[in-house]
Amino acid sequence: MTAPPRTTEKSASVVRDYRTPESLPRPSGRLTKEDLDPLVKDAGEGNPAAIHSLLQMIEPVVVRYCRARMGGRDLSYLSADDVAQEVCLAVLKALPDYQDRGGSFLYLVHAIAANKVADAYRAVARDRSEPVPELPERPLVGNEPETRALSLDLGARLGRLLASLPRVQQEILTLRIAVGFSASETAEALGISAGNVRVTQHRALTRLRGMIRDEEF
Repeated sequence: MTAPPRTTEKSASVVRDYRTPESLPRPSGRLTKEDLDPLVKDAGEGNPAAIHSLLQMIEPVVVRYCRARMGGRDLSYLSADDVAQEVCLAVLKALPDYQDRGGSFLYLVHAIAANKVADAYRAVARDRSEPVPELPERPLVGNEPETRALSLDLGARLGRLLASLPRVQQEILTLRIAVGFSASETAEALGISAGNVRVTQHRALTRLRGMIRDEEF
């Protein structure tokens, strides 16, 4: 009589370690839905290693976004990095109640980040000791060739020109150029299609070029 086949423990579900190489983010650094979904699920269930890994993946993205939206300026006692930390804490707080309805977790991260940046400007605007102009839309100047070229060519006019664009065009240029998102990641963050991102980005850049030409005459 042959023995019945042995069953392995936890055959119904797989518990990820998140300390092994295969559990780390992809070398390209892209935050794909395939990578994020299992991580977000385990983090929401309280897995400390999953929470740590999720923070490692989203924190650099959040920091770049906040720095770009705040124009590299400190607002009273708030800096872009302070706001980024608030965003990460808010994301962690939202994890237990997060439900995957087929969209991307990046959409939630972006929504929280956009609200926190807006809250920071509203808080400073209420402080009459330090008046603040409109929210700058100038992307953070870093080592990226596109960002450096934009800064050198447009200089101080870039913030004002970007601020004149529709909000969705501002967000797309911020995510694509300053944050470095791919078209697919930007689409997931904004809840639109990648094709829509490319078309809107093209229209935004075309409009910027037109405004620059108009100012030169």
